Amino acid sequence: MMKNKLTIIFVFLCLISFQDIVSQNKSNEQKEVAAFFMVRGEIRGRENRSPVSDATIRVVGGEVVKTNAFGRFTIRTRVGDQLVIEHPSFGKEFHEVSSDESIVILVDGFDEEEKQENKSLGRKGKQKSNLAQHKIMLDSAVSFKKKDIEKSIQFIERALENLYDSNDEKQLSDSYEVLGDIYVYWKQYDLAISNYKIALNAYSTIRLLISLGKTQLLNADYDEAIKTFKRILRNSLSRYQQITVYEGLGDAYKALGKYDISLENYNKSLEISKTDLIAPKITDLNSKIADNYAASGKTNLAEGFYTNSLNLAQNQNLNRAIVEQDRVADFYNSNSLFDKEIELRKKNLEDLEKSGSDTQVAKGPLKDSVIVSSQRINYKIGNAFLQQEKYDEALPYFKKSASEANTKEDLIVAKDATRKLSETLESLGEFDAARTTFQEYVELVNELTLRKEQEISQASRLLKNIQEKQTRIMSLEADRKFERSRTDSFKREQLLVEESNKRQLYTIYSLIFGMILLAITIYLLYRNSRQQKLANNLLALKSLRTQMNPHFIFNALNSVNNYIALNDERNANRYLSEFSTLMRTVLENSDEDFIPLSKELELLELYVRLEHMRFQDKFDYTIKVDEQLKVSDFQIPPMLLQPYIENAIWHGLRYKEEKGTLNISISAKTEEMLEIIIEDDGIGRKRSMELKTKNQLRQKSKGMGNIKKRIAILNDMYKDKVDVSLSDVFEDGQGTKVILTLKKD
Repeated sequence: MMKNKLTIIFVFLCLISFQDIVSQNKSNEQKEVAAFFMVRGEIRGRENRSPVSDATIRVVGGEVVKTNAFGRFTIRTRVGDQLVIEHPSFGKEFHEVSSDESIVILVDGFDEEEKQENKSLGRKGKQKSNLAQHKIMLDSAVSFKKKDIEKSIQFIERALENLYDSNDEKQLSDSYEVLGDIYVYWKQYDLAISNYKIALNAYSTIRLLISLGKTQLLNADYDEAIKTFKRILRNSLSRYQQITVYEGLGDAYKALGKYDISLENYNKSLEISKTDLIAPKITDLNSKIADNYAASGKTNLAEGFYTNSLNLAQNQNLNRAIVEQDRVADFYNSNSLFDKEIELRKKNLEDLEKSGSDTQVAKGPLKDSVIVSSQRINYKIGNAFLQQEKYDEALPYFKKSASEANTKEDLIVAKDATRKLSETLESLGEFDAARTTFQEYVELVNELTLRKEQEISQASRLLKNIQEKQTRIMSLEADRKFERSRTDSFKREQLLVEESNKRQLYTIYSLIFGMILLAITIYLLYRNSRQQKLANNLLALKSLRTQMNPHFIFNALNSVNNYIALNDERNANRYLSEFSTLMRTVLENSDEDFIPLSKELELLELYVRLEHMRFQDKFDYTIKVDEQLKVSDFQIPPMLLQPYIENAIWHGLRYKEEKGTLNISISAKTEEMLEIIIEDDGIGRKRSMELKTKNQLRQKSKGMGNIKKRIAILNDMYKDKVDVSLSDVFEDGQGTKVILTLKKD
């Protein structure tokens, strides 16, 4: 029954996907139903931004309008339409409409003609009105928006100065709207919201309200964004504006975890986009609906919509397909669909190479921007293989990712790829290469930390300069209102400036204090975490060291009892004496993490001698120490070797029919490392497991588990000091060899 339901859901999703693709293919045949909206624009000369009046603007197959004396026009159009701009001075220019935002088109050839015309008009003709100067300053601010924020804000300030004596609220609103756009680009969302609100108070437009709502989303003011978008819906909107507003509401509700309401708004936006055949929005909304389902845990539905968005993006254009493939691959990864993820990312690598661009970026309204680059894709492919423990296949992708990231100075990817490369090499047993790579990772972390500190310092200085300029602009606005009202005195004006300066200093001091407090908090949390971890490790070690196998103590006492029963007082006294010496040594060393190797050898010799007294007919033993080895140079965790020797005697040699041999050898592997080999020719691990009772199995697993935990904790505290490996001695599985390597301090 469940299988049939899944089949029906799959067929339903496939039908939806097919319907979207068919609708997309019919878009060129149904332009008459596409979403139209009004776009405002300006035509200006490229050299000195002078307005081009009486220029003809026409939509191919649509409306025709002319620019006014300020070079402005308003035309009914839609996304994807081609505008043709004509004027005798420059001939013909073309511009493609990508959204409903206002556009500024700069043309060549007009400025030279205007210069000649101004010469004939004389000095008076060269003087421009304050409003014309305001437009030039505003255009310059837009021109420098992405290059130099300080210079861009300076032009806004000069533009506002030209409006000082003007009552043109529309121009004033435009100025603060452009200032808000500048702050949005530089991610100063609080300042952007403040300036958008000033612009709205002066002159409210739907476009300005939409900009405010989008910025509130970016600033994580989701409740405020919802209020703004609902306020917009109370107005008469174009179809494209409706799509934008419902999409914004969906984003806000999704961020608040209200997935059902979010889905409702996304579907409204998608329905309008499908009706008006706006392909880019159909793709985006399918992707967002998929994200919404994934966030709410409905992975089957999410996968269906991701399939839709992927197919639509591939039909749209290569760059959009690259971004969407990365999103879908991330979804596959989060749901452990690694084979699908790897296949899709490999295709993404090919498409990225075809695009001719090193990087593709898609900005999201909820700080969920997607950055796609070859080094990132290679890293994610390697990580997918690593999660499947396919180390050989992961290795080349991590190498390529690290190499490309270093070449392109992408330190974040270089750091992550180098760390994963080190882990992969370690998993493959290439410990020297892993160690070298880990050192490279440490260097990258240090370099990245230094760069982040520099960026924070630069950002702090930039923020200070921006605050100063914003303060001047706000002061200018206050002065303008003051001049218009003409009711306040000169003394109040001075007080306003002083209060503004105090606010500026308060803001700076607050930021500095907040950064210091944050740094102190992070340091204290880090220190407490380290201390707690150390305390936990020490407590765990102490607990594990005190857990000596009780059956050895009981059997030792039984042996003494046997000697007494046989009236063998001499052997009983001898055995009891050596046993007490062993126990005293164990107790003395119980509080130490490491003891001299010589002490551990004495303890082992005592232990083996006691066991040999009990099982003389079962085994002989040898303990060999390399004469060239400086035993005094090495430290070893106490009672680390005893469980392995005990296993060799009790589970290997004791069950052997003939007499066996136990060999313990200690030799220098390198100047900084020694090797301890414990080898027996007993029945082997496999045969021993078959002979043991359930109770014995539990005891063994507990004893060996303690040893593993001790080694893990010690290696964590002392940087991989101990390493242990086990193997069979003979091909038939008989005999056991334990090799333990120990580094110097």
